[in-house]
Amino acid sequence: MALRPLESFMSPRGRILAGTFILLGLAACGKEKVPAVSHPVVCEDPAASRVRPPPEVRGQTQCGPTADLTPINSYQGEFADVAQTVEDAVVLIDGRCTGTLIEASAGPVVVTAGHCVALGDRSLIVFNFEEQSDGDPLITEGTVIEQSLEPDYALIQLDVTPEVTPVLLSAVPSERLAIIQHPRGKPKSIAEGEYLDACNSLVYYVDLDTLVGSSGAGVLNRQGQLVGVHTDGDCDKTGRGANRGWTTEAIVAASPYLVDADIVAR
Repeated sequence: MALRPLESFMSPRGRILAGTFILLGLAACGKEKVPAVSHPVVCEDPAASRVRPPPEVRGQTQCGPTADLTPINSYQGEFADVAQTVEDAVVLIDGRCTGTLIEASAGPVVVTAGHCVALGDRSLIVFNFEEQSDGDPLITEGTVIEQSLEPDYALIQLDVTPEVTPVLLSAVPSERLAIIQHPRGKPKSIAEGEYLDACNSLVYYVDLDTLVGSSGAGVLNRQGQLVGVHTDGDCDKTGRGANRGWTTEAIVAASPYLVDADIVAR
């Protein structure tokens, strides 16, 4: 189908469900990079997730007393040099989740969280939904060709792909990470924080705010490459705890569409 202006976008489908945050048990996860008193390292055995209720589009968390989310076109932080080249690939999905157009050998595809969509769904995808946008928001549709809850990811193949540079995949995080997202379905924002650790196919980060609607957003390293997909929030307004997502390596390993060669750095 042809791209349509934002004015043709009707009310978002589905409801944003508020979920219950689950306090993870404390466990060692490699070398601890920050004091345990403020940011305990948490690792969850993927097998343990099988006894939890299925993930939902749920409230993601604010890490600290303020929500440090900056509209993408007002952002001048440490990721400014890469944010403006990557942000065009970040999309709003069905008005309730975030996704990223990624590079793949089989062709560009949107990656998001598996709990945002169902296999075979037809999703509405909005590009360039921003404050002070440098162009008109564009909307297309796509089909969910892969969906999983463990790892929590989905791939959406677009009917029409705008002239946007897809984001590269990487397995190498950096000390600082960023997430470009559509919190609460609002125009695109960015937040940055610290890499904490990675284990059991999950990547953990602290002081990096996310909200409802941020599910499925790409976790970006300092080079602007996608090292994970944000899925869960477990920090609080005191600054304790960590948010997390599934690693690029776990997603590629589970995906029939993606291949190892799609990861440009290991």
